[in-house]
Amino acid sequence: MTINHLKNLKLENIGNIKYNPSYDELIEDTIKKGEVESTSLGATAVDTGIFTGRSPKDKYFVKQKPSEDHIAWGEINQPISLEVFNHLLEISRKELSNSDIYIIDAFTGVGNSRRAIRFVTKIAWQAHFVENMFIVPTKEELETFKPDFTFYVAGNARNEKFKEQGLNSDVFIAFNVEENMAVMGGTLYGGEIKKGIFTMMNYWLPLEGKLSMHCSANIGKDNDTALFFGLSGTGKTTLSTDPERRLIGDDEHGWDDEGVFNFEGGCYAKVINLDPKSEPEIYGAIKKSALLENVVLNEDGGVNFADGSKTENTRVSYTIEHIENHECTLKGGHPKNIIFLTADAFGVLPPVSKLTKEQAMYYFLSGYTAKVAGTERGITEPVATFSACFGEPFLPLHPTDYAKLLGEKIDKHGVNVYLVNTGWTGGAYGVGKRMSIKDTRACINGILNGSINSAEFDTLPVFNLRVPKALEGVADNNVLNPRNTWSDKEAYDTTVKKLAKMFIDNFKRYEDAKTEEDYSKAGPSL
Repeated sequence: MTINHLKNLKLENIGNIKYNPSYDELIEDTIKKGEVESTSLGATAVDTGIFTGRSPKDKYFVKQKPSEDHIAWGEINQPISLEVFNHLLEISRKELSNSDIYIIDAFTGVGNSRRAIRFVTKIAWQAHFVENMFIVPTKEELETFKPDFTFYVAGNARNEKFKEQGLNSDVFIAFNVEENMAVMGGTLYGGEIKKGIFTMMNYWLPLEGKLSMHCSANIGKDNDTALFFGLSGTGKTTLSTDPERRLIGDDEHGWDDEGVFNFEGGCYAKVINLDPKSEPEIYGAIKKSALLENVVLNEDGGVNFADGSKTENTRVSYTIEHIENHECTLKGGHPKNIIFLTADAFGVLPPVSKLTKEQAMYYFLSGYTAKVAGTERGITEPVATFSACFGEPFLPLHPTDYAKLLGEKIDKHGVNVYLVNTGWTGGAYGVGKRMSIKDTRACINGILNGSINSAEFDTLPVFNLRVPKALEGVADNNVLNPRNTWSDKEAYDTTVKKLAKMFIDNFKRYEDAKTEEDYSKAGPSL
C-alpha cells in the first residue's frame, strides 16, 4: 500500500490504517468496538440495524457513454447523473475521513476472468465480512496489487439531498462503471457489498463473451461439475453442499472457455431454522472467523436459529475452507448437469423433470419460485416470484443477453438441464406439505449419477414437463407425478392452470426482446 494509493482515495485526516489485517486482529477489533457479540459456537454475531436485507430501490448507475448503451435501464438499473454520483462519492469520503480505516484488497473471480477490488470501510465487522466473502490474495500478490475497482463502504453516510435529486431515499448503492468505483451509504447490510461486486461481474463478463451466473457449483469424484440455480429459499446452498462432492462455491460463478469458476472465496448461507442433522456441513462451518448476521442469542451465547424475530433472512458468512470437502482451486470443468431449483408453494410442479434445450431457456428466463404470504390474518395464498436468470436484481444487462450465452454453452458442451421442485407436494401451502429433503436428495442423486437417464418418462399436461415414472431412493414413486399426491384432483387441475397463466403472463415481457428464437412455445400451454 503506497502513499499514491492513499492519495487516490482522497480521504482526509486518516488515523490508523489497517491494511488486510488478520482474522484475529479483526475479531479483536470488532469485540473491542462493541460491534459484535461472542457466541458459544466460536463465531461472532453482528446486528446490521434496521436493514436486514438489500435495498433494491436504492441501486443506481451513472448514465454515461459507453456503459449506458449496454445497461438495461428501468426499475432495477436506475440512472443517475455524474453530478449526483460525485455528491454521493463526496459524502462517502467525508464519512470515511477523520477516522481509522480498514483497506481490504481482494479478488473476485479466477484466472483470466479475475478482477482486483479495493474495499474501504471504517467498520471492523464489514472488513471481516469482506475477507470472509472474497478471495484473499497471497502475500506476494498483495505486494503488486493494483485495484481494477474501488468500493467505498460508508454505511453510516446519509444522502440528505435525495428528494431534490429524485432518488428513492437517503440510502444509496451507486456505480460509476467508467471510473471503476462504487459507493454505499445509509445501510450496514453486508449483502449489499457482496451483491454490489456480483453486479459488476454481471456487467464485465458477458461483454467478454463469458457467462456470469447466480448459482452454486460442486464437482464429483469423476470431476463432473454441476450447477444449481435458484432464488433464496430454494435450497441452492444446502443441496450443493454435499459430503460426496467438492464444493466450488455456493452462490456466484462464471463460465468461460476454461470451465466454471467461483467469484468468491466464501459462503453466505441462510441459517433460519438451521438443523445440524440435515445441514451438518453448514452448521459445522459456524466457528471462529465465521460471522453471523441478525441471529437471536440466548443469555449463554447460544444461537437460537429458530427465532426469526429480527428477520427471516438470518445469515452466516465464512470462508470456503470451513467446508471440509471444498474445491481449493475454486473452479471446475464445463458442467455436465445444470439444475434449476424452485420452491413451488402452489404444489403443482414435479419434484424433478428433464428439460429440453428450449425448455431450459424458458425456465432460465422465467426464474420462478413461489413464496408463502404472511399469515398474520390467515393469508395462506402463495405468491409467485419471477426473477429472470434466477438473479434479476443483479443483472445490469438485458436478461436475454445472459440467456443467449447460456444457450450457446448448453449446445457446445452437451449439458443436461433439469427442473427440481423443493417446494410443496400433495397440495398448495396450507394443505400440502414441504417436499422431503430425502426425496429431493434422491432426485439430485439420480441426476448426478446419471440413473435418471435410464428411467421411463411421462409427459405432464399443461406444463409439458417430462417426469420419471420411478427413481431410486424416492420412497413413494407417486410423488414424482404431483397430481397423484393431491386428494382433490379437480383442485390440482385448477391450480395447474392458474400457475401456467402466471408463467405465460410473465413471459410476455420478452415479446419485444431481440432473440433469435421464441422460447414462449417451450412454456406451459392452456
